[in-house]
Amino acid sequence: MNKQIALLLVGLLSTGATFGADIIVIVHPTAAAPTKEQVADIYLGKSRAYTPLDQTEASPIRAEFYQKVTGRDLTQVKSAWSRIVFTGKGQPPRELLDSAAVKQAVAADPKAIGYIDRSALDATVKAALALN
Repeated sequence: MNKQIALLLVGLLSTGATFGADIIVIVHPTAAAPTKEQVADIYLGKSRAYTPLDQTEASPIRAEFYQKVTGRDLTQVKSAWSRIVFTGKGQPPRELLDSAAVKQAVAADPKAIGYIDRSALDATVKAALALN
Protein backbone atom coordinates (compact mmCIF):
# COMPACT_ATOMS: atom_id res chain seq x y z
CA MET A 1 0.00 0.00 0.00
CA ASN A 2 2.78 2.49 0.89
CA LYS A 3 4.52 1.68 -2.39
CA GLN A 4 1.33 2.55 -4.30
CA ILE A 5 1.01 5.88 -2.52
CA ALA A 6 4.65 6.68 -3.23
CA LEU A 7 4.18 5.84 -6.92
CA LEU A 8 1.08 8.03 -7.06
CA LEU A 9 2.96 10.98 -5.55
CA VAL A 10 5.87 10.50 -7.94
CA GLY A 11 3.41 10.42 -10.83
CA LEU A 12 1.75 13.65 -9.73
CA LEU A 13 5.06 15.42 -9.33
CA SER A 14 6.40 14.23 -12.67
CA THR A 15 3.34 15.50 -14.56
CA GLY A 16 4.00 19.01 -13.32
CA ALA A 17 0.94 19.12 -11.09
CA THR A 18 0.92 22.25 -9.01
CA PHE A 19 -0.42 22.63 -5.55
CA GLY A 20 -1.75 26.16 -5.75
CA ALA A 21 1.16 28.56 -5.92
CA ASP A 22 -0.06 32.05 -5.14
CA ILE A 23 0.77 34.35 -8.02
CA ILE A 24 0.27 38.10 -7.69
CA VAL A 25 0.00 40.45 -10.66
CA ILE A 26 1.79 43.65 -9.72
CA VAL A 27 1.86 47.24 -10.95
CA HIS A 28 3.60 50.44 -9.87
CA PRO A 29 2.14 51.86 -6.62
CA THR A 30 0.69 54.84 -8.52
CA ALA A 31 -0.91 52.79 -11.30
CA ALA A 32 -4.51 51.65 -11.51
CA ALA A 33 -5.12 47.94 -10.97
CA PRO A 34 -6.25 46.21 -14.17
CA THR A 35 -8.92 43.49 -14.28
CA LYS A 36 -8.10 39.86 -15.09
CA GLU A 37 -9.42 40.38 -18.63
CA GLN A 38 -7.21 43.43 -19.09
CA VAL A 39 -4.17 41.48 -17.83
CA ALA A 40 -4.94 38.70 -20.33
CA ASP A 41 -5.18 41.25 -23.16
CA ILE A 42 -1.89 42.84 -22.12
CA TYR A 43 -0.03 39.50 -22.00
CA LEU A 44 -1.53 38.36 -25.32
CA GLY A 45 -0.55 41.56 -27.12
CA LYS A 46 -4.10 42.85 -27.51
CA SER A 47 -3.57 45.90 -25.29
CA ARG A 48 -0.71 48.29 -24.73
CA ALA A 49 -2.12 49.81 -21.56
CA TYR A 50 0.93 48.51 -19.66
CA THR A 51 4.38 47.20 -20.56
CA PRO A 52 4.29 43.49 -19.67
CA LEU A 53 7.24 41.78 -18.02
CA ASP A 54 7.64 38.00 -18.04
CA GLN A 55 9.65 35.61 -15.98
CA THR A 56 11.93 33.18 -17.81
CA GLU A 57 10.50 30.02 -19.32
CA ALA A 58 12.36 28.07 -16.64
CA SER A 59 10.49 29.94 -13.93
CA PRO A 60 8.09 27.63 -12.12
CA ILE A 61 5.25 30.16 -12.12
CA ARG A 62 5.26 31.28 -15.76
CA ALA A 63 3.17 28.42 -17.16
CA GLU A 64 0.77 28.61 -14.24
CA PHE A 65 0.39 32.38 -14.69
CA TYR A 66 -0.54 32.08 -18.36
CA GLN A 67 -2.93 29.21 -17.72
CA LYS A 68 -4.72 31.07 -14.94
CA VAL A 69 -4.90 34.45 -16.71
CA THR A 70 -5.37 33.54 -20.36
CA GLY A 71 -6.55 29.94 -20.24
CA ARG A 72 -3.71 29.05 -22.64
CA ASP A 73 -0.56 26.98 -22.25
CA LEU A 74 2.90 28.32 -23.11
CA THR A 75 2.86 26.79 -26.61
CA GLN A 76 -0.35 28.62 -27.46
CA VAL A 77 0.99 31.88 -26.02
CA LYS A 78 4.22 31.55 -28.05
CA SER A 79 2.16 30.94 -31.17
CA ALA A 80 0.08 34.06 -30.56
CA TRP A 81 3.20 36.17 -30.05
CA SER A 82 4.82 34.70 -33.18
CA ARG A 83 1.90 35.99 -35.25
CA ILE A 84 2.09 39.42 -33.60
CA VAL A 85 5.84 39.70 -34.19
CA PHE A 86 5.54 38.42 -37.79
CA THR A 87 2.95 41.06 -38.65
CA GLY A 88 5.03 43.80 -37.01
CA LYS A 89 2.35 44.64 -34.46
CA GLY A 90 4.43 44.16 -31.34
CA GLN A 91 7.09 42.35 -29.35
CA PRO A 92 6.59 39.73 -26.62
CA PRO A 93 7.05 40.70 -22.98
CA ARG A 94 10.63 41.20 -21.86
CA GLU A 95 11.88 38.28 -19.79
CA LEU A 96 13.45 38.87 -16.40
CA LEU A 97 15.25 36.36 -14.21
CA ASP A 98 12.88 35.96 -11.27
CA SER A 99 10.23 37.54 -9.04
CA ALA A 100 12.78 39.90 -7.48
CA ALA A 101 13.86 41.25 -10.87
CA VAL A 102 10.25 41.69 -12.02
CA LYS A 103 9.35 43.47 -8.79
CA GLN A 104 12.31 45.83 -9.12
CA ALA A 105 11.45 46.67 -12.74
CA VAL A 106 7.77 47.29 -11.95
CA ALA A 107 8.69 49.49 -8.97
CA ALA A 108 10.84 51.63 -11.29
CA ASP A 109 8.31 52.01 -14.15
CA PRO A 110 4.73 53.29 -13.74
CA LYS A 111 3.74 51.65 -17.06
CA ALA A 112 5.11 48.18 -16.22
CA ILE A 113 3.11 45.15 -15.14
CA GLY A 114 4.43 41.81 -13.96
CA TYR A 115 3.69 38.75 -11.89
CA ILE A 116 5.50 37.39 -8.88
CA ASP A 117 5.17 34.79 -6.18
CA ARG A 118 3.16 36.12 -3.23
CA SER A 119 6.17 35.60 -0.94
CA ALA A 120 8.08 38.29 -2.88
CA LEU A 121 5.38 40.95 -2.48
CA ASP A 122 6.27 44.10 -0.53
CA ALA A 123 5.35 47.79 -0.40
CA THR A 124 7.51 48.76 -3.41
CA VAL A 125 4.74 47.56 -5.77
CA LYS A 126 0.95 47.32 -5.75
CA ALA A 127 -0.82 43.95 -5.78
CA ALA A 128 -3.31 44.31 -8.64
CA LEU A 129 -4.67 40.78 -8.89
CA ALA A 130 -4.27 37.57 -6.92
CA LEU A 131 -4.28 34.29 -8.82
CA ASN A 132 -4.85 31.43 -6.41
